[in-house]
Amino acid sequence: MAPPFPGRSFARSRQGWQQPLALALMAIALSGCSFDLGSLMPEKEKPQEAPKAAATESAVSAGNVSEAQAHTAKGQALAKSGETAAALDEFNRAVALDPYNAQALYGRALIYQGNNEHDFAIADFSAASGLNPQKAEPLLGRAISYLAVGKVREAAADLDEASEADPHNAQVWTTRGIAYERLGDRAKAAASYTKAVALRPRDDAARSGLARVGG
Repeated sequence: MAPPFPGRSFARSRQGWQQPLALALMAIALSGCSFDLGSLMPEKEKPQEAPKAAATESAVSAGNVSEAQAHTAKGQALAKSGETAAALDEFNRAVALDPYNAQALYGRALIYQGNNEHDFAIADFSAASGLNPQKAEPLLGRAISYLAVGKVREAAADLDEASEADPHNAQVWTTRGIAYERLGDRAKAAASYTKAVALRPRDDAARSGLARVGG
């Protein structure tokens, strides 16, 4: 998961910090890949704003929900053991049975992200976030993929929201520092890195970032 960081105006100066940022982002993404997301429980109810005309067709039976949960649990176990292709199959089955299973969507998004299929990852992180508003993990995941495809402002917006949802999440603050460093906002980058270091003093990515922006 080594994302590119496109840019033109800082063509010469960026070379000194582009690689550290890329490595830091890779470390964050790898350390944050928890497929067993306890805070995201599979949803059993459809969003209230779902169109009434489609409600009957898209209704998810209790049996489907239960079967989807079983596939999700199997997918999580497979993913943890490194069998991501098999895990992806399980998550696909879970989502097919229950499109509102946020854990399956999140797990599938992490696999897509690990395969550098960031458009698919962003779609699934978005769906998981929509099912569980104000949860930091899907926002963090989507932000990492946004950074990987050069959508830095979108990433910063997600990280602003994630930092409010979970202000004690050091990974969120480190990634927020990376986003604002990419945007050239050294003050916000420094504040984010400082917060990350306060929460996790041995966070090398945050400490290196803080040194770069002069916090």
